[in-house]
Amino acid sequence: MFMHIGNGNVIHSNDVIAIIDYHIISSSSVMEEMMTAWNKEKKVIGPKSQAKSVMITKDKVYYTTVSVPTLKKRASMISTISNLEDYSDDITP
Repeated sequence: MFMHIGNGNVIHSNDVIAIIDYHIISSSSVMEEMMTAWNKEKKVIGPKSQAKSVMITKDKVYYTTVSVPTLKKRASMISTISNLEDYSDDITP
């Protein structure tokens, strides 16, 4: 399933590795070093200026203006939907 993460970006939910609050990134020297390395490799997408969270995927890192709790709700909603039973074949017109 796909997940809208803000700023016009939609990603495949299976690619998500981590959702991190932006303030944790700026308060950790290790995270800042990782972000600098990803920037050099041109793997960072999105505006840093208004970022509330950082979405780390298999291939890219996204700054997003969507908060961590909202992204978590979207991810759990996708998980719930994918676990639902499909009874569409049982319906007869």
